Amino acid sequence: MKTVPVNLGSRSYDIHVGHGILDRIGTTYVDLGLGAKAAIVTNPTVAALYLNPVQRSLEAAGIDTSVVTVPDGEEYKTLETVATIQGELIQAGLDRTSCVVTLGGGVIGDMAGFCAATYMRGIDFVQIPTTLEAQVDASVGGKTAVDHAQGKNMVGAFHQPKLVLIDTETLMSLPKRDVRSGLAEVIKHGLIRDQELTDFLCDRMEQVAELEIEAEDLDWLIAKNCEIKAGVVEADETEKGLREILNYGHTIGHAIESASGFRLRHGEAIALGMMAEAKIAVDKGVCGTDTMDLQNQLISRTGGLGGWDDRVQDNQVIELMASDKKAREGVIRFVLLGGVGQTVHSDDVSADEIATSLQYVRETAS
Repeated sequence: MKTVPVNLGSRSYDIHVGHGILDRIGTTYVDLGLGAKAAIVTNPTVAALYLNPVQRSLEAAGIDTSVVTVPDGEEYKTLETVATIQGELIQAGLDRTSCVVTLGGGVIGDMAGFCAATYMRGIDFVQIPTTLEAQVDASVGGKTAVDHAQGKNMVGAFHQPKLVLIDTETLMSLPKRDVRSGLAEVIKHGLIRDQELTDFLCDRMEQVAELEIEAEDLDWLIAKNCEIKAGVVEADETEKGLREILNYGHTIGHAIESASGFRLRHGEAIALGMMAEAKIAVDKGVCGTDTMDLQNQLISRTGGLGGWDDRVQDNQVIELMASDKKAREGVIRFVLLGGVGQTVHSDDVSADEIATSLQYVRETAS
């Protein structure tokens, strides 16, 4: 098992990454001194696969557990679902010493984390992410949120978990589409921050996309992404500066995701956003075409990213971007790629430049 520390003073925690470690949650939970009552929040798909070992482990360690099951899908990541979850926490008798355990992908982690952040003004929570996107990105860093009709993740809070436990065996049950969707965040981390990770993907992308790599290599890949994100979060926990680099591809990508009616997976939309934002960077002269081509080749080599949804309209995307939570005083902020490990911030991207980038993606998308 690999351990990645996230050093945030009194809010510090560890990320444990390993193969077949779900049954360690009980002893680890107790070692951290967490509360005697825990609510596991999950969805039916994940519960059928992984609820039993997690619940058994917690109960064997003496923890009184309850289970809250919510429907699967981004469309349920709402304040209404949060109210339902919190109602069940009240019924189960959770108090300020209790803990929420999230078991699932990014939707479950974001939403249940937000429940923990706001229940009784904030209680502890633990993340057990079971998708690639959640393991390499969403479970790390303390961002919790739900969607609003006017934008993705518009209602949320920074609330750090007490532990992130990542069992990479859970990835083997994922549909291929979800694996490839998660690779968008992996590609992003390499491009914005790490040559070693980028080189690994250049050498082995097809094998990674099929999860046809050794368990030790998979653990290394997940832990490497967690290290990259942890380093950024440690430097800028609440996104006042450096942490904004993690938004690469997201300014346009989130708008594409929403404009698709969430028919596109998160990572699928982010990959398109990265392609569009790289085009903007090239047109502005801050990025060479070689870097853009490298990125787009990695996206294409996943075998499932980079496909455009013809139902997405430019005007929808641009309109949604105007209400993006990353905007400052009405100005849309972009993180643009300058080269591998290099980023540039820009707040002077015009609607015409965005439209040109979207046209480029439509014409080049695989």
